[in-house]
Amino acid sequence: MSSPVHSLRQAAARVGVLVAALLLAACASRPPARDGPEANPPSGLERTPDAEPRLEPLRSGGPNKPYEVLGVTYRPIGADAALRETGLASWYGRKFHGKPTSSGEPYDMYAMTAAHKTLPIPSYARVTNPANQREVIVRVNDRGPFASGRIIDLSYTAALRLGLLGGVAPVVVERITPDEIRAGLWKRERGGAAPVQALAPPPFVAAAPAIEPPPTAPGGDPLMALVAAAEGSAGVPGAGFWLQLGAFRQRDGASQLQQRVLREGETVAPGVLVSEDRDVFRVHAGPYASRAEALAMADRLKNLLALMPLLVERR
Repeated sequence: MSSPVHSLRQAAARVGVLVAALLLAACASRPPARDGPEANPPSGLERTPDAEPRLEPLRSGGPNKPYEVLGVTYRPIGADAALRETGLASWYGRKFHGKPTSSGEPYDMYAMTAAHKTLPIPSYARVTNPANQREVIVRVNDRGPFASGRIIDLSYTAALRLGLLGGVAPVVVERITPDEIRAGLWKRERGGAAPVQALAPPPFVAAAPAIEPPPTAPGGDPLMALVAAAEGSAGVPGAGFWLQLGAFRQRDGASQLQQRVLREGETVAPGVLVSEDRDVFRVHAGPYASRAEALAMADRLKNLLALMPLLVERR
């Protein structure tokens, strides 16, 4: 038979175990610390230059072998394989700053880097924000993100330059392949440094009219024939509803977007045109017969090409 003192000790021990269990449960249910920027990030980050692509040997072993996360198996693509995809981008900051990446390098939230599920490590990619036509080049040195629908996790500075610090947003990711690095093709003009998508759309002053695709000779490129016909025409488009797809400081950027829409956008409008006004080159699709038709096409382009069209009405 136990003494009263022994019984009290047993009761106290049981109470202690119960309190410890409750404390552990409280810690387990507490949400993890939120990620974000540091309290006083360095100034001038918006002027941080792009990562400069160069030929680097791929990391042997873990980073480029198939791996599994949350029950899903991912297989990194080949050393020379191209990749282009559209999806959501996120970014990561101080919570991971200084910690090892999948490459073994410490994560630097102020460098132009990114995490991707299947791009080789290391490799380089061009990331474009279709909402404002900003683009950056990043060096991929980490794995992730693994949230549904997200295709790339950007460093804080890369997200800042793209205008994505407000949250998850659509982007286009294009790998810069070793062949493109050797040939210097990644140095192409990219539509100017200053994004101008937010400028109010003025009336057209010298845009091409809507056109039907011209006939092409066998073996010819119907896309290039259509682009040439559009840019070679003159006049002011008639009344109707148009979608502004992008605005650029240089014609090259506008022409590249025009060609991309014509190649990948299926039949988006009677015409996809480039117009110039006050040193700004704008890409428009149209005209559409009604506002509803234009808005329906705007939704389609958002899903198909991750563009954010702006509705313009001409009377």
